Amino acid sequence: MGFFETVKEIFLQYYPLFWDGVQVTMLLALSGTILGLFIGLVVGALKAIKPEPRDSGLVKALKRIMGFILSVYIEFFRGTPMMVQAVFLFYGLKPYLGWSPMVAGVCIISVNTGAYMAEIIRSGIQSVDRGQIEGARSIGMTNVQTMFSIVLPQALRNAFPAVINEFVINIKDSSMLSVIMVADLFFQGNSAAGSLFKYTETFFIIALIYLCLTFITSRVLMYIEKRMNAPKKNNIVKAGEAA
Repeated sequence: MGFFETVKEIFLQYYPLFWDGVQVTMLLALSGTILGLFIGLVVGALKAIKPEPRDSGLVKALKRIMGFILSVYIEFFRGTPMMVQAVFLFYGLKPYLGWSPMVAGVCIISVNTGAYMAEIIRSGIQSVDRGQIEGARSIGMTNVQTMFSIVLPQALRNAFPAVINEFVINIKDSSMLSVIMVADLFFQGNSAAGSLFKYTETFFIIALIYLCLTFITSRVLMYIEKRMNAPKKNNIVKAGEAA
């Protein structure tokens, strides 16, 4: 039997197993990206708040301590492999939390993504015009009000392409969570390959499935991004009428 005939036979035989793995993979990627974005918004916003001359000594000290803790969090999760984080956190916290591999997987991919999102949001914050920040302060808004009402909405819009990229990365990187027995696409494919002793053919199928998932997801999200950035039709019509 040829290579592609074997691939076809394996796919038809283990299609339900692969489908279960796809669902878990997409659930991990989607939940991890959404929760990670929320974490990144909070961490990125807090990290962007710097001590100011008008702050009291206590406030300056608290801001510096907070900035140091957030920097440690970002550097740890950006500087170590997710596979290592998964093993360390899952088995280290399992005696205290008693969590399942799936719950642990969602938490791990979320905090890992949050560290990357924090830097993405911080870059988005820096891209916002300083004049808007100064204008908000001139009307009496606090730093926190300015950050969450004016700066973050624009920063999130500017960072949307990077958020799309992070979601696509999470689809692929979720495979690392198989090390803690999360039944994602990689785990299911590895189980099928082990039962058949046909690793090349099985992982060729897995590679194609991952390629389809990332290709379709990136194209859909890029379309959404274009729709978000497209000029409003009503605004164009009004501008034409005014002229």
